[in-house]
Amino acid sequence: MERMNGRPADACCRLDKEQRCYDLLDRLGVDYQRVDHAHADTIAACADIEQVLGAKICKNLFLCNRQKTAFYLLLMPGDQPFKTKVFSKSIGVSRLSFAPEEDMLRLLDITPGSVSVLGLMNDRDMQVSLYVDRRVAQEEYMGCHPCINTSTLRLKTDDVLSRIVPATGHTAEIIDLPDEE
Repeated sequence: MERMNGRPADACCRLDKEQRCYDLLDRLGVDYQRVDHAHADTIAACADIEQVLGAKICKNLFLCNRQKTAFYLLLMPGDQPFKTKVFSKSIGVSRLSFAPEEDMLRLLDITPGSVSVLGLMNDRDMQVSLYVDRRVAQEEYMGCHPCINTSTLRLKTDDVLSRIVPATGHTAEIIDLPDEE
């Protein structure tokens, strides 16, 4: 694995949704580095990638309410266990669960293991609310997939929160998730 600047020179084997991520970043003038790798669909699989990337890769969790009428994207530290009850209480919504794969694909054009804040560019109807744990928001850099889990990008967290997220029409709600329940 090697860290490279910007988009891949050869786009022939890249998915359209990945190319759209690079198009968005380039259009916004956001600098980013990229590491291409084998499928990495868990935080554990990303440990070596973090070292090469020089950035922590956060958990990106796609959740919904019981009725599947409200959807949430949560960015939290990768080494912190996720507790549904704690997040539910933090945002005042009961009975959250992981959203079905078909909703992930329909709303974010992402499949499981590739969930990313960059998928918000595909949520044109603003059906997904973004929540970011304060510890993630305070990091200098953030690692995330360009909507496919065979590449990971290093982005300045400030660029993500102040340029990329607003360009998608979304806002980021910064929350404090406790370490322990």
